[in-house]
Amino acid sequence: MAENIIIRVQSPEGMKKIASTKRETAAAFLKKVAKEFGFSSNGFSIYLNRNKTGEILSQNKTLNYLNHLDPPVKHMSFHAYIRKLTGGADKGKFVALENISCKIKSGCEGHPPWPEGICTKCQPSAITLNRQKYRHVDNIMFENHTIADRFLDFWRKTGNQRMGYLYGRYTEHKDIPLGIRAEVAAIYEPPQIGTQNSLELIEDPKAEAVEEIAAKLGLRKVGWIFTDLLSEDTRIGTVHYTRNKDSFFLSAEECITAGHFQNQHANACRLSPDGHFGSKFFTVVATGGPDNQVHFEGYQVSNQCMALVRDECLLPCRDAPELGYAKESSTEQYVPDVFYKDKDKFGNDITYLARPLPVEYLIIDITTTFPKDPVFTFSSTLRFPIENRDALGETQDFHSLATYLSQCSSSSSSFLDIVSDFHLLLFLVTNEVMPLQDSIGLLLDAVKTSNEELAQTWKKSEQWATIEQLCSTVGGQPSGSLDYAMGGPTLPQSSSAVWSCLHCTFMNQPGTEHCEMCSLPRS
Repeated sequence: MAENIIIRVQSPEGMKKIASTKRETAAAFLKKVAKEFGFSSNGFSIYLNRNKTGEILSQNKTLNYLNHLDPPVKHMSFHAYIRKLTGGADKGKFVALENISCKIKSGCEGHPPWPEGICTKCQPSAITLNRQKYRHVDNIMFENHTIADRFLDFWRKTGNQRMGYLYGRYTEHKDIPLGIRAEVAAIYEPPQIGTQNSLELIEDPKAEAVEEIAAKLGLRKVGWIFTDLLSEDTRIGTVHYTRNKDSFFLSAEECITAGHFQNQHANACRLSPDGHFGSKFFTVVATGGPDNQVHFEGYQVSNQCMALVRDECLLPCRDAPELGYAKESSTEQYVPDVFYKDKDKFGNDITYLARPLPVEYLIIDITTTFPKDPVFTFSSTLRFPIENRDALGETQDFHSLATYLSQCSSSSSSFLDIVSDFHLLLFLVTNEVMPLQDSIGLLLDAVKTSNEELAQTWKKSEQWATIEQLCSTVGGQPSGSLDYAMGGPTLPQSSSAVWSCLHCTFMNQPGTEHCEMCSLPRS
């Protein structure tokens, strides 16, 4: 079959015949059209149909469009990148997105195992760091300022740094071709120890429950956020501008953490033999901007960084946060050589062996925004305490719930608005006295769909009646566990309700006849 073809192109100036081939790229064909008609590059559009549908796009055209956005976009979207790969005559039949591996391939029997032997078949390829041309998320948008302000309150009150997981959803970003926007609806703050210049995460026994609740609310973990703030003038609320082109945007240690999280949340991809490629999980840093105000900066690390982190090849440098260190091979681990390209003092390209490597080659920046018209997945206007803030004296217990509900009773809020609080819902499910994990599904559906009728139906349940009884038991008592409520009214001695021990006041689960604390009988 002949490879040469003639394509007729109709324009207001008339019709011209363009010689082409079946294997020619869209970019090359568009250059021929521009030359034939005397158009400037990227200054025209070509469509397959007379009604101007089915535009023929090239990578250059897409990038030119992105560069003229305000602010300019330096990376094409991942789906635009996929479209580019699959837009040829073979429709991407032979396209395969291979995940990088830094490990020796197993099963090579021609020689002893490493460190005694290695060959070209099992040896991983050397890596030359390239700035990634695409990104998996094109914009991060917090639904409203309240989400971010409540997160920042911890730093404002203590001066210590804080970390949280971002829960939201991925949607279409209509301002970028085939773009994806991540919308943040809530922040969950796991157990952690923070100081003015460090953060340490602690094992979270509630992590699985949080994931389950978020899923039932139609949300997923989309990223993580941390503060790096140093107050400049407390009188006017300014902060130091520390992260910039002269220092760093993400430190090597932060890149390694981001790579770890991205590996945990891989992006499903049908063009990858592994079924996944890259990640949509992102990082947000709350830090000082050039105007000395708090800014939210979004990032991802590249697929190359993810591979180096996954295979334990990348380490941070102790005294230079902007530099990482590619490990050297040892008897326990073979590490492929890692290179990066830069220019010498004469402007010539030169390749360096990346023992210390600039992590800027691994970082992809993402615009972070707030909408002009705020959106509220969780509509409560009152504030239930945020989890794991005991250091501030802000605890999640039935005393704080009683206080929260008493505030709501004095407002005109509907029951749906009262319970539409992410942190309140987490408490209802994960508290140790009356966990509602198996009976809260209807309420979560009501919040997810903003359905007041469903919320009212759940309000009539025995579970909510028990919650109200518990709140009345601890009402007016000191903040803390229910053990403090010695002077409060006891609950009705119903076999289907939580009951208070007459001897030690411990709150026992329904259906038990002996106190779990003191082992004395119920009556």
